[in-house]
Amino acid sequence: MKKYTNEHEWAELEGGEAAIGISEYAVEQLGDITFVELPEVGREANKGESIAFIESVKAASDIYLPVSGEVIAVNEELESRPELLNEDAEGTWILKVRPNDLSEFDTLLDEKEYKTFIASL
Repeated sequence: MKKYTNEHEWAELEGGEAAIGISEYAVEQLGDITFVELPEVGREANKGESIAFIESVKAASDIYLPVSGEVIAVNEELESRPELLNEDAEGTWILKVRPNDLSEFDTLLDEKEYKTFIASL
């Protein structure tokens, strides 16, 4: 099950790993994505810390980590094909982390809460 942040990232637990991406709403706001800067594998980061960077035709935006942990994989295909996020934002992960504290997932929004949040914007 995906969980969301107020900054429009999603996180999905898969075993002991968390896949991280951006929401459809984020892509709609950014417009066509033209560049993705990925973090280094092995980087440790805390929840809420800027971990990656996206540029689009309309804006540039940081990607914030929904949960603390170590980056264990990055989606290298996005370096040459950033448009994959435009085509399927919620089906395209940007990076994977090994979470330090699984209880941080409890602080994220479920899909219903996230839809209520974006409806209020």
